[in-house]
Amino acid sequence: MGAGSRLSASRTALERAAGSDVFGWLAHVRSAAGCSNPIRLCGTVDRIDAGSGELLARQSTADMPDGVIYKSCGNRRSSVCPHCAEVYRRDAFQLIRAGMVGGKGIDPSVAAHPAVFATFTAGSFGLVHTRRIAKSGKPIPCRPRRNPDVCSHGIALACNDIHDKGSHLLGTPLCLDCYDYDGQAVFNVQASELWRRTTIAVNRYLTRLARRAGTHLRVRATCCKVAEMQVRGVVHFHAVIRLDGYHPDAKDVTLPPPSELDVIDLADAIHHAAVTVGFTTEEHPDNPDGWRLAWGEQVDVRPIQVRGDQEITDSLVAGYFAKYSTKSTEATGHVSRRLNGETVDLYANEHGTHTERLIDACWRLGRHPAWARLRRWAHMLGFGGHFLTKSRRYSVTFRILRDNRVTWRRTTDDTPAADTDGETTLIVGTLTYAGTGWHTLGDAMLANTSADLARSRALVGREEVAHELSAR
Repeated sequence: MGAGSRLSASRTALERAAGSDVFGWLAHVRSAAGCSNPIRLCGTVDRIDAGSGELLARQSTADMPDGVIYKSCGNRRSSVCPHCAEVYRRDAFQLIRAGMVGGKGIDPSVAAHPAVFATFTAGSFGLVHTRRIAKSGKPIPCRPRRNPDVCSHGIALACNDIHDKGSHLLGTPLCLDCYDYDGQAVFNVQASELWRRTTIAVNRYLTRLARRAGTHLRVRATCCKVAEMQVRGVVHFHAVIRLDGYHPDAKDVTLPPPSELDVIDLADAIHHAAVTVGFTTEEHPDNPDGWRLAWGEQVDVRPIQVRGDQEITDSLVAGYFAKYSTKSTEATGHVSRRLNGETVDLYANEHGTHTERLIDACWRLGRHPAWARLRRWAHMLGFGGHFLTKSRRYSVTFRILRDNRVTWRRTTDDTPAADTDGETTLIVGTLTYAGTGWHTLGDAMLANTSADLARSRALVGREEVAHELSAR
């Protein structure tokens, strides 16, 4: 922001703060305060009696401050909107942890179910620069070789440097021309299908074990996964996988798994699926035989302990998942919106950097109608799946968490809405899109400052409550 923009923002912020309705305006925008790009809606909001259908009251946004309703953008990416991403991260933490220890409507007995933290990675598409750590914890050279091989492009396939954590070389190929960009783009776009087949294989393996044990209960693997983009630009998955039991006549009721099966059996099922699952994609003009997709050799499975005295705990895993649920392609150095024919040349280049070549591969392969998803998700380096997904029975949903938050706000805020009986009164909004963003930089500064102060007070309150609980 230049000096002129800062001066303009300060002036408009002072003008808003000096107005007689500043506190009313702050209360009006509070639900969206802190959002980088709030959505502005205009129209009417009706209060209707649920029993009789009688219109109790109607309010037009024209009578509200600024003539609009502000709604948070809800973007989960921290690089786009830090405020909304933090809300998403907190919800993700609660959703993930509830599936491990219960709460939020989930039976606490799930805490006794065997559960593991599993990581599935892609195979190699070419040698890349990496940061290696010895068992002693000391960094060691990237790819040292006394007599390195030389590729067909005349580049020695070795690197004796010790890379820092933030090095721009991390994840980039030793030879850009040797790297299999087509294969990596196809893996990204088909990773969700590979995961789907893997979960099926895990459940089939567990079903066979249960039948051999002769138990009357059925078993299933219930999971929650988060996708992480590695610095080399390929997606891999972290997953919490829980072993559940259920009765054939009541499939929706989650029961403890039979005693004949334990966490070792669950880990065996995951390892078996990771090794055996694979498929060949449909043909493409550039590769008539299709691409063979499977998981790489680095498949890690570790038991999760609910108690806090173990290496892998429920809080640690939930926090780790929640952190990556707000990330996207930032680790690769690429951040862009959806690309089209007019903007793709700004980011794609078949002779450019690592990410430019990967985006070029997505765009080039996506020219075929059957592979059009590659073009649609070229800005995500081909990956078009959700970054956080779960089994239906694993835990609560984001919608339940958000509805509970809305209910809590309506019942605790000192506003007219707090006096509304949610069971007998319906709130019906007839709203249309009016724009995105704050009207002025001053409005954004004032709203965000107010939201930051509110978050600071809430944080201090949580710390005080935690201190009082720990002192008891």
